[in-house]
Amino acid sequence: MKNLVITGASSGIGQATAAAFNAAGYNVINLSRRPCPESGVTSIACDLSQLNFSQDIAALLKELLGERGETVLIHNAALLANDSVSVTDSEDFRRILEINLVAPNSLNQLLIPLMAPGSSILYVGSTLGEKAVPNSFSYVTSKHASIGMMRSTCQDLAGTGIHTACINPGFTDTEMLREHVPADVMPQIAAMSAFERLIQPEEIAQTLLFAAQSPVINGATINANLGQVER
Repeated sequence: MKNLVITGASSGIGQATAAAFNAAGYNVINLSRRPCPESGVTSIACDLSQLNFSQDIAALLKELLGERGETVLIHNAALLANDSVSVTDSEDFRRILEINLVAPNSLNQLLIPLMAPGSSILYVGSTLGEKAVPNSFSYVTSKHASIGMMRSTCQDLAGTGIHTACINPGFTDTEMLREHVPADVMPQIAAMSAFERLIQPEEIAQTLLFAAQSPVINGATINANLGQVER
């Protein structure tokens, strides 16, 4: 059986992705503080902001994966803060980088030796990985770096049969978006896409499923944003 290891599948894009891969016959393992509510998904409780989290879960994760096989690793979990370059405390900045960048690196180190040809490593980025907006300093910085990490992954794993890509969602109707965007501003946000609506998490999930099964896109960034209207 093919495996999916995904971070942050307790809600939003992660939950929708876990459901999509589960329906496609994958053995789905979620890594997050809260469990994934989807039936048939195994959750391992962990705090991705802790430096040694991967060591704490290594034995159990290897047991659940079994023999070296075809595995999809999706780096989905991310922390978003309303901050700016002039006031961001370094400890707060470090915590965001731990979750958004260091945790993916730790999981890559743990799982790449267990990944057979046909496996993939997918990064869930953001359209803010290619541009910037005010008051999202830490998030924008980390998402730019995620694209660099993916491109380095592509080069370093050449010849292994493992492919990679970075999927950059646009404004997606998730708990995280609604926590950071006031309700009265949401119609303006939706109008920024060519379809004048928010993306549904299930749409990003299907894009990730396609990416996992398509080695031809190795090293690519895919902007899954319904066509962003530039004003």
